[in-house]
Amino acid sequence: MFALLQSGKTTTSSFLAEATQLCRINVGDLVRDKNLHDGWDEQFHCHVINEDLVCDELKEMMEEGGNIVDYHGCDFFPERWFDRVVVLQTENSVLYDRLSKRGYSGVKLTNNIQCEIFQVLLEEAKDSYPEDIVVALRSDTIEIQTGMWQL
Repeated sequence: MFALLQSGKTTTSSFLAEATQLCRINVGDLVRDKNLHDGWDEQFHCHVINEDLVCDELKEMMEEGGNIVDYHGCDFFPERWFDRVVVLQTENSVLYDRLSKRGYSGVKLTNNIQCEIFQVLLEEAKDSYPEDIVVALRSDTIEIQTGMWQL
């Protein structure tokens, strides 16, 4: 099972799911669709996820195996759920353009760029999972993303 984190994760996880017949789980969609949150964060324009509810919802699926988890964080997921944790990294100007096109601005845009600069999610993954299952890959272009399923 894979966890994909950071920039380009939805595109990459979609390609990976198609290439491998694994089930793609978009945690953001799950949170919204199943109300697994504690409200709305006005500053970041997103739901405040309830990590316990998310883990409870995913538990059975994850124990069955064969999943790709698409989310921008990982430290609350149990270690036993993943065979590989992939942190996708993007050059800052590429990330800025991607997020701006999605309508990100202000604090949300700044926070995402700073997380990339300081490699926050890579460090989080390294702190949360065995070093040998954490992989950092570039995600600057779609061509790179389509070849990642060969992990």
